[in-house]
Amino acid sequence: MPKKARDGNDTSGLLHYLYGPGKRDEHVDPHLVAAWDPDIKDPARSPDMTLTDLALILDAPVLALRGRKPSRHVYHVAVRNPPEDRTLTDAEWARVARELMHAAGIDPHGDEEGCRWVAVRHADDHIHIVATRARQDGRQPDISWDIIKMHDVARRFEVEFGLRRLTHGDGTARKWSRTGEAEKAARRGLQETARETLQRTVREAAAAATSDSDFFARLGAAGLRVQQRIAPDGNVTGYSVALPGDRDGRQQPVWFSGSRLASDLSLPRVRERWQTPAVSRPIAAAEAWKAAEAKVRQAALQLGAGGLYQGAGDVAALGDLVVVAAVIAPRMVRDQIRDAAREYERASRAPVARSLEGQARELYRESAQVLSRSVAAAGRSDTAAVLGFLLALVTAVEASRRWHEAQEHRSQAHAAGRAGRLLREAVEVTAGAAAAREYKPRQRKASTARARTAPRRAAASERPMAEVVQQAVPTHARAVLADPAWPALRGRLKKIEQAGEDPAEVLAAVAGRRELRSADSVAEVLTWRLDGWRKERGAPAAATGKSPSTAAAGGAGGSGPARRTGTPAPSRRSPGDDQQRKGPKRAR
Repeated sequence: MPKKARDGNDTSGLLHYLYGPGKRDEHVDPHLVAAWDPDIKDPARSPDMTLTDLALILDAPVLALRGRKPSRHVYHVAVRNPPEDRTLTDAEWARVARELMHAAGIDPHGDEEGCRWVAVRHADDHIHIVATRARQDGRQPDISWDIIKMHDVARRFEVEFGLRRLTHGDGTARKWSRTGEAEKAARRGLQETARETLQRTVREAAAAATSDSDFFARLGAAGLRVQQRIAPDGNVTGYSVALPGDRDGRQQPVWFSGSRLASDLSLPRVRERWQTPAVSRPIAAAEAWKAAEAKVRQAALQLGAGGLYQGAGDVAALGDLVVVAAVIAPRMVRDQIRDAAREYERASRAPVARSLEGQARELYRESAQVLSRSVAAAGRSDTAAVLGFLLALVTAVEASRRWHEAQEHRSQAHAAGRAGRLLREAVEVTAGAAAAREYKPRQRKASTARARTAPRRAAASERPMAEVVQQAVPTHARAVLADPAWPALRGRLKKIEQAGEDPAEVLAAVAGRRELRSADSVAEVLTWRLDGWRKERGAPAAATGKSPSTAAAGGAGGSGPARRTGTPAPSRRSPGDDQQRKGPKRAR
């Protein structure tokens, strides 16, 4: 993803920063990967070239200009890959840099009089391209539409290199935090920026709210500072939010309007959610998951059946449902569902107008209302009910992926696919936990058990786990042992044995919980189920210590005390709690 910085006038200063340690020693092994001249020497690897020398060489065409010189002649572009992409080699980054400079009009192929530029790499996932805006023949480069042309080149390289394919220009992309916001969060020891915390918290409130007053009440209950923009006639026309203690250099609160957080969080877009009220009868908390499951399965069959605009409204409502589910999900799978909600955010924004009517949209809204009003169900529901709802949610997200593919919404289809994978992981973790709760080990004679326990524990690390797989799942053993996920599964089995349990019995128990024939990777599915097993089996031990058990704290099937009900925000946690515990207190 190429990102163009503002033009500057200090070539030497920029090079010294790129080759330096960075602001927090984040620059590692800075070096040149490409330049306008393939014979140019790298200041990091040649004693005959200094950074000052390189800056003077780059600036020479600018200094040689006759007449008026550009006041800001330094052209700077950063090109970054997302974390999930593979690491590119220096040669691959060099090709990227040359093609981008050709597309931008800085140094066209075959033009020996183009601008001078260098590409510096000081991290695995990105490079910086520095150029001077003066051709060597004394003319100015034509860089009109440069960033758009560079993005077109980037899309082609994503296909060629097998990277995550991105789309630009449809107005649905996530609004990312700025560099200064990320640096500020790092200084305060937070794991996410204020913008990201606000995005998540406002989206949770919007997904569960039923009116303006309910929406603003939920924002306040979540711990945010809220400002309403009121027109002369008394109507509320907008809003802004801020985190307590988040201040700028003048010690003023840093406010974000809804539209600055996300395109679908402006007040008009938030109000769309309750423009057609969802009608759902009151239901017992213990039945919330089952009721929601039935509605979601019915809606998945109807998603997009009414056409393009109705489908756009359907996927938006489904996005809200995933958000609500993430808030009240059992603790053992809350991280996976929260990540799924984050991934599905792009899929919930189709690049077309939305219809606010339709049966699928109505059913998704009803499901969200049922769950958001039954927060207590997260602590009292049985594992089977949670598992059924998650399976229905996987079906709905998969239906939305197919709909996006049919409409050629490539980015949205990919986002739905990533969200579906995370939800499938949550399903398997829940299935493993259910198997652990119902597991009854085979009875052995006391003398035999005592004789076997010590040798088994002593030789735990030596027991071949391949034999365990062949004994527990003989039908799938060959596929499992050849699967790339086998090392991870083997590690889980060793931990099961080190805990004093028979890994073959445990593996057979989780394998028999749900069918495996439809799994793309049986080894991966079994790994997820063993994760759920270990989380559930660890709950009783945790309950006796200082930390609450998984069940009491919202784990699947827990029998702990119910949460108090009423009309609070769906999330009882203050925004950024997880991050604030690790960093300094916010100043008020």
